[in-house]
Amino acid sequence: MAAIAAAATALSTLHISRTYLVLPRRHLRTVITSSLSSATNEFNVAFAPAKPKPQSQKPSPPDSGSPDSETGDQILIPWVSRGDSGNLTKSKPAVPTAEPKYSKAARRFYNERFREPPQRLAKVLAAAGVASRRSSEELIFQGKVTVNGSVCNTPQTRVDPGKDIIYVNGNRLPKKLPPKVYFALNKPKGYICSAGEKETKSVISLFDDFVKSWSKRNPGIPKPRLFTVGRLDVATTGLIIVTNDGEFANKVSHPSSNLTKEYIATINGGVSKRHLLTISEGTFIEGVHCTPDLVELLPNQPDISRPRIRIVVHEGRNHEVRELVKNAGLQIHALKRVRIGGFRLSSDLALGKHAELSAGNLRALGLTS
Repeated sequence: MAAIAAAATALSTLHISRTYLVLPRRHLRTVITSSLSSATNEFNVAFAPAKPKPQSQKPSPPDSGSPDSETGDQILIPWVSRGDSGNLTKSKPAVPTAEPKYSKAARRFYNERFREPPQRLAKVLAAAGVASRRSSEELIFQGKVTVNGSVCNTPQTRVDPGKDIIYVNGNRLPKKLPPKVYFALNKPKGYICSAGEKETKSVISLFDDFVKSWSKRNPGIPKPRLFTVGRLDVATTGLIIVTNDGEFANKVSHPSSNLTKEYIATINGGVSKRHLLTISEGTFIEGVHCTPDLVELLPNQPDISRPRIRIVVHEGRNHEVRELVKNAGLQIHALKRVRIGGFRLSSDLALGKHAELSAGNLRALGLTS
């Protein structure tokens, strides 16, 4: 019995990473029987192989009549993992860490580091709604703009509205600039796309309610100065984009954007294949030969008595569609733009109404950031 106690003591001092400890049954029996006659006891200790991964199929049940059917003449002794100190260790669940808290200095560094870079003075004035880009440049040339107490006569001067103190005609420019806004407008007939005389109806006047309610919805932020992206003549209806983002407007309206524009022309009189062929061959506009991308006669509809032609162009020169139809000997009764790039005017948007563009709509118009 003393030998068994000695063996148990020896085993308790071992640190074994395996799951099981194997003692051959025959040696354990030798220890028990020889302990009565001899003080010298020997037995072999071996490690069991790694525990196999569980299989999907159920193992066959062992034979109840044979106690050594699984391990033969060996017995498996489960072992307990111990720490470096020899004490029992239990795994503790991971404690979720709280979000790091940054000091005021760190937050200030972050805000200053990732703030928008300085912009041209004329661009800042236009974005703040002071005037158009060209009119802002004239104000700067006239010496009516000061930056940090000094008169600035260079429109290209880089300024930061959040840091620099800017005055225009003695009025302080707000530090916060209005956010960029984008609208799709279903332009009615009789409205012009530029800021004309007071008696002329402008497309921007259709946004008067939006501009008037701006201060209530956005206190402390100047009103955005809206303008159209490109133009539609006074007699043309349909889709036009209105925004305060000058870079976006230049990108969409520039010929290099390759954005196609789709128009529906309602014609007075009949339309033949010869007319369609003549339109598709193009014509000269401002000394440049312009050809449409698509010319198609639309099917007749019960509620529309006049024929309609779908015309798709990509250059968008002044009165291009009207000149193409006129060159074919046809007269336009009504002209409507229904698509720019991948964005199509919704049939639910009534004349004179506008809808704010979503991120997906802007991507369809070529805005990638």
